Amino acid sequence: MSETGQKIERAARHHALPQIGTAGQARIESATALLIGLGGIGCAAASYLASSGVGQILLCDFDTVDETNLGRQTLYGPADVGKLKVARAASRLAEMNPDVRLTEIPDRLSDDALAEAVARADVVLDGCDNFATRFQVNDACVNEKRVLVSGAAIRFEGQLAVFGPDYEQSACYRCLYQDADESLDNCSGNGVLAAVPGVIGTMMAVEALKVLSGIPTGSPALNLYDAMTGDWQKVRIKKRESCPACQPVG
Repeated sequence: MSETGQKIERAARHHALPQIGTAGQARIESATALLIGLGGIGCAAASYLASSGVGQILLCDFDTVDETNLGRQTLYGPADVGKLKVARAASRLAEMNPDVRLTEIPDRLSDDALAEAVARADVVLDGCDNFATRFQVNDACVNEKRVLVSGAAIRFEGQLAVFGPDYEQSACYRCLYQDADESLDNCSGNGVLAAVPGVIGTMMAVEALKVLSGIPTGSPALNLYDAMTGDWQKVRIKKRESCPACQPVG
């Protein structure tokens, strides 16, 4: 079978979906996704982006693999401990789908470097574990008018939201959280059920693939997952008048 035939066979179930079809899959295969953070959320999201045939994935994480990561960060194994996450993730993703172009960014991006990376992408997925980075990623997405898919997980809880690209009319991440929220919990200090980041990362991949294939995502909403009950709740996010990121000055 030719290389083209193999790609068509791989994406056969996407081609069969009337909401995606040949045209939508072609958009996915020509798109670029930027993934911030390769922890439990990022590993799940990256796996489905790669297996779905996203043309290029920019992998951004400055960290190395730790023993405590192995229970939930499914792209790594015991032999990867101490190695850069971006390098090990890229290696595993290339095995999943050799057609995907993978770019390793082993840095904590900020300012111009972050803006440049965001500008290269058609969609940005943020699964990092700190508010400072999340705010910077949001601001870059607002400035570059890029869709931001944001996810987080802690204990038995997860959350997911999609923002943009029309930030003049709709809310951004800073409309939901403010600088005062930086003291909120993180999973390293409080723990997290291993599969919960996988649930959120998979849902982030769903939303990103919808964006890339041209399926509307609707107005911004915070989707809350409770693993103890199995329930999802949706809370609409309103644009904040005093938001320093998406409200025009003056």
